[in-house]
Amino acid sequence: MAAPLILALDQGTTSTRAILFAADGTALAEAGRPLRQTYPRDGWVEHDAEEIFEASVAVLKAALETSGRTAGEVAAIGITNQRETIVVWEKATGRPIHNAIVWQDRRTEPLCAKLRDAGREARVTQITGLLLDPYFSGTKLAWLLDNVVGARAAAVAGELLAGTIDAWVIWKLTGGRVHATDATNASRTLLYDIRAGDWSAEMGAMLNVPLGMLPEVHDCAGDYGETSVLGSPVPIRGVAGDQQAALMGQGCVRPGEMKATYGTGCFMLLNTGEAAPVSQARLLTTVAARVGGRTTYALEGAIFIAGAAIQWLGEGLGIEGGPQAAEALAAQANDELGVVLVPAFTGLGAPWWDANARGALFGLTRDAGLAEIARAAFDACALQTRDLIEAMRADAPRAFAGEVELRIDGGMSRSAWFSQRLADLTGVGVCRATYQETTALGAALFAGVGAGVYRDVLEAAGARPKTEGYTPALASDRRERAYGRWLDAVRRVRS
Repeated sequence: MAAPLILALDQGTTSTRAILFAADGTALAEAGRPLRQTYPRDGWVEHDAEEIFEASVAVLKAALETSGRTAGEVAAIGITNQRETIVVWEKATGRPIHNAIVWQDRRTEPLCAKLRDAGREARVTQITGLLLDPYFSGTKLAWLLDNVVGARAAAVAGELLAGTIDAWVIWKLTGGRVHATDATNASRTLLYDIRAGDWSAEMGAMLNVPLGMLPEVHDCAGDYGETSVLGSPVPIRGVAGDQQAALMGQGCVRPGEMKATYGTGCFMLLNTGEAAPVSQARLLTTVAARVGGRTTYALEGAIFIAGAAIQWLGEGLGIEGGPQAAEALAAQANDELGVVLVPAFTGLGAPWWDANARGALFGLTRDAGLAEIARAAFDACALQTRDLIEAMRADAPRAFAGEVELRIDGGMSRSAWFSQRLADLTGVGVCRATYQETTALGAALFAGVGAGVYRDVLEAAGARPKTEGYTPALASDRRERAYGRWLDAVRRVRS
């Protein structure tokens, strides 16, 4: 009998992709389509939900066709998605009442500010683990109900459904038979009680959102029905938001295991097991996974500018040749000059959460040049990562009781030089995934658990990619001097 195959759908902000995996984690075939974004006003970002579904079907079919396999050989489909993007649609027709509002959209800042000013944020964090920010889905859903003609009345009458992208795609793939999401996506909505494991009536009332619109919350490895879009029925057995899927794809299934994904920004998650710590550093407490009815949690921190700082070297300073040229220049820098870049181009993310901070260069002397500035840009990514590590260490000291290892993926992790620099400046061991598509792999692994391909998440984690390890080599006194300069620079841009 042929080994089972798992098909992963990775629906992201700029593209929709499908990858067919073997049970050992080997990628056999893939297909992708770009996704349009529209910007109706400054700070508003939208997607066409119908386009997302059409692309999802197309890439699932194309990946399977490219592989030469049949739908009958696929044990299950796993889905991962951009987490906080919200869709509202008519239950009777399946027609969206408006474009999907994307996680990047800032139109609901006035509502968030109103609730913050009313002193509600502490209670919001206690229930949901999140902060009052337009980033999350709940205020976007409230905006749709208040601004689309007839939407609130239709919602109260039970005529509308709502969900994050996973729920929308599942509903469409199953022909409207299944309205479900998983616990990780639910935990990003501002409407989910992360400790009770259910939608929160208190948060629904606070945001004026009828909870009856929302999908059932299932395990990450569970029964989401089946789809016939591939020609014969294939079960959907795994769902997780993109960062939690990457956590699984990196094999971070035990407390103390953590990963960082370096793209334009950086998302870092620390598995805290069954403990859901309340962060004192304004990190997010979120669901890492729910499998077999057991919920595990994670602390999450977001860096706004990571790879974007390297882009700035080319676009802003004219360093030609792309990231490789910038890296080669940075490697030649005189480290003793102590140049520091704080890339607060759009403010500072966790743990500072200072929207008014702006970028600055410090330590320039007559000897400093483009090489030192390039080095400072790469170092800024590593030093911001250390900020998150220190915040997580303070919030969850037990998770740091043993040997600490940071597993990394994303564009910047492809650089061996940056991976070593990251280890040097954070003081922790770094493991770089040799296969980068850990988000799609994580969705496949959850689906494999749900379909019985793996006994449990521990066995599934054995299919994580091979890694290359980097051990801190910089003397501790030099590391601490560099971090001290960084903290001083951050203090200055914040003041």
